[in-house]
Amino acid sequence: MKKTKAFLASILALASVLSMTACNGKEESSNPYADVDVTADVRNKIKENVMNTDLLPSEELENKTIKWLSDWDINPDASGKNKPTELVAFEEKYGGNIEFIQCTYNDRYEKLAEMINSGDGVDFFYGGNMDAFPKGAIRGMFVPVDDYIDFSSPLWEDVRDVNDSLLWDGKHYCAVLQTTGDKVACVYNKKTVQEAGLPDPAELFEDGEWTWDAFHEMLQSFVDVDNEKYGIDSWWYEFGLMATTGVPAVEIDDGKLVSNISDPAMERVQNFMYDLYTTGGIAIGVGDYGWTSHPEYIGEGKLLFYPVGLYEFYKEESKWKKKFGEDAFFVPMPRDPDADEYYVPVGMESYCMIKGGQNPEGVARFLDCKRFALLDEPTKEVADQQFLDDYGWTQEMVEMQHSMQELADENPFLDLSTGVSTDCGTLLDTNLRNSAKGTPWNETYDAIYAALDAMLEEANSAPVAE
Repeated sequence: MKKTKAFLASILALASVLSMTACNGKEESSNPYADVDVTADVRNKIKENVMNTDLLPSEELENKTIKWLSDWDINPDASGKNKPTELVAFEEKYGGNIEFIQCTYNDRYEKLAEMINSGDGVDFFYGGNMDAFPKGAIRGMFVPVDDYIDFSSPLWEDVRDVNDSLLWDGKHYCAVLQTTGDKVACVYNKKTVQEAGLPDPAELFEDGEWTWDAFHEMLQSFVDVDNEKYGIDSWWYEFGLMATTGVPAVEIDDGKLVSNISDPAMERVQNFMYDLYTTGGIAIGVGDYGWTSHPEYIGEGKLLFYPVGLYEFYKEESKWKKKFGEDAFFVPMPRDPDADEYYVPVGMESYCMIKGGQNPEGVARFLDCKRFALLDEPTKEVADQQFLDDYGWTQEMVEMQHSMQELADENPFLDLSTGVSTDCGTLLDTNLRNSAKGTPWNETYDAIYAALDAMLEEANSAPVAE
């Protein structure tokens, strides 16, 4: 439960990571919401916590400003989120502040390269989108964090293993704060399930019976296209199901990128998705449904499952209920009955220090404050209460999210497909979905395995740019 409760504390800082990726092209460093603050009581509690802990280094920062390049702001913004507890801790312990340099999601790397080349001294960049590492290290955009973060310290020791699993050229080019279990949840509507006479997935999960088989049986019972009863929608379900095997398409093994698409688990999940397609379980692209995603069908009783990241629920209650209905709920993706453990899609909260950054010490202390906010019980209690108040969740929802995080903590693994290169990410993102669109797995495998191996070999042999 320690890591699970810590996960809730981090949500306040990350809720806008995915939901704000469609921001406009305007680039700014000013933020009219930056002065929005927590209450005096919350600030005083956090100040007391950070001043009385031995976990945070006691040092004076010569430069108190760290420059953050992203499409989303860590500071409060127009989404109405509170100032995250780790930022309050950074302010109180080190007098620190964050200068937000805005870009669009799609031009993040172009803007990053521009700022590195111009010597603007931007300090850090988000690595949790899974497309930053290892390509950012290979291209010389990021620098090792080892001189500034001690992964053997009490503050970092419980995430040392996951950080060590991402060593590149023997160094840590990203700092992983934690692995996260909210990457893909299976969203459904309790009322729809009940009216269809189907078992509640939450109860199946509680009883250890929420598996691919139960998932498939519910779809077969529910789907009736002629009467507008559809199965699975969203652009997340294919990789959500693939993750339940516990075998990532690409991972690092002994410091090198390796492909796992020849693994029997990949063939098993691809055949399962092909079966879902051939038996009518997949809604999107079928008949009159078209290729437009319809999350609102969950609330209207037309759609059974909508797998998606829980960021869709890190919003005001009225917003997520408008999209998914009054009785919306979620469970983890169903368990692969042939896997050795219950695996779920796992993400990571990770940050990279940028080449030419002027304040790596300040970034390190801010990340220390983030780790502190995940570990310190009184600080977590403050964050948890903010989370519940902001998003209007029920206690049952909180407990289900806890369960998802526990599964991620128990069985973490990271798929680095999109972090190898843009071409590699596109190759796998496109082709690993084909089985769910009616293409037998053997045809897809034959078409991509050689190209994937060549891409990984190129990345593995590339020298790290200085």
